[in-house]
Amino acid sequence: MATWKSFTEIDIWKLSKVYCQDIYRIMQYDGLKNDFRLKDQINGSSGSTMDNIAEGFDRGGNKEFINFLSYAKGSAGESLSQLHRIHDRNYISENEFENLSKSAVELINKIGGLMNYLKNSGIKGPKFK
Repeated sequence: MATWKSFTEIDIWKLSKVYCQDIYRIMQYDGLKNDFRLKDQINGSSGSTMDNIAEGFDRGGNKEFINFLSYAKGSAGESLSQLHRIHDRNYISENEFENLSKSAVELINKIGGLMNYLKNSGIKGPKFK
């Protein structure tokens, strides 16, 4: 938080944006685009990942940021679960499933890493300056 001026500079936000774009791409596939509930769920959870990173950062406090990173991590996990359902219903190929799953797991792990860093950093956030 000390070196970022905007959430758009944070690597995990950038990763989550790419992941969200990849999810949107598969939402256009014939089978999934007609499975409205599942399509809406994965659209929501992938978007929630990037949105919670942004909201937490812009609250200006370390504790709040960590809290919202926790929500983002949970949303990434939720979208990974939804990817399994999408794959089980044969809406995406094995290769797409593996690539998207790897992206989700990488995102989950990196969010967790940032949370640990912030917990141990002693940074309070810009609103406490």
